[in-house]
Amino acid sequence: MQDTEICYMSAVDMAQAIRTRKLSPVEVVNAVLSRIERLNPKINAYCTLLVESAKKQAREAEAKVMKEGELGPLHGIPVSIKDLTYTKGVRTTSGSKIYENFVPNYDAIVVERLKAAGAIMLGKTNTPEFGFTGTTDNLLFGLTRNPWNLERHAGGSSGGAAAAVAAGMGQLAKAVMVVGQYVFPVASVAFSESNHHLAVFHVAQAIPVGKHFLTAVQLPEPSRMRH
Repeated sequence: MQDTEICYMSAVDMAQAIRTRKLSPVEVVNAVLSRIERLNPKINAYCTLLVESAKKQAREAEAKVMKEGELGPLHGIPVSIKDLTYTKGVRTTSGSKIYENFVPNYDAIVVERLKAAGAIMLGKTNTPEFGFTGTTDNLLFGLTRNPWNLERHAGGSSGGAAAAVAAGMGQLAKAVMVVGQYVFPVASVAFSESNHHLAVFHVAQAIPVGKHFLTAVQLPEPSRMRH
């Protein structure tokens, strides 16, 4: 199977191919990392890459397949994590110089669940500072460009996530959904998250500013509401 075919395979088809040993997690990760190495310098979807970690996870995933043990639903599937979301031991900047060197000591729940399901984390995708604009650009990593037209941007705030999937640089992308934060990027790079690419969207345990924002705008708890 050609690398391009692997990179544009749907997550569902890829998971089935891995389970039936038609495709190896090592083969998958090598193909995707090779594509990232070639395309990311132009697109700037990823701001942090975990090359050695991803390769190690792929070898472990392949060994588990060969042992014929129980496999998670996303076993061996490459995934990227938006740089707003906590990842244990991996820098999480939120696109801000304030958090330029911040490294969380725990994973967000969504990251824990992705790992438990067998997904392989490739790295962190770019975001505007604190995810607050509709263009994925910041002072740390610069602008994320549209894979189909490098003179255009990829929307925001999950432009890095959308651009990565659209360019075949990972089957899954964890984004955030607050007021169109993934809808705009998905529209910008012209793919539907409901066709052949699966994306995971989660708000909780993104950078604390998001929590403060949601706390400020949320409705009262039911027990405190007047009847």
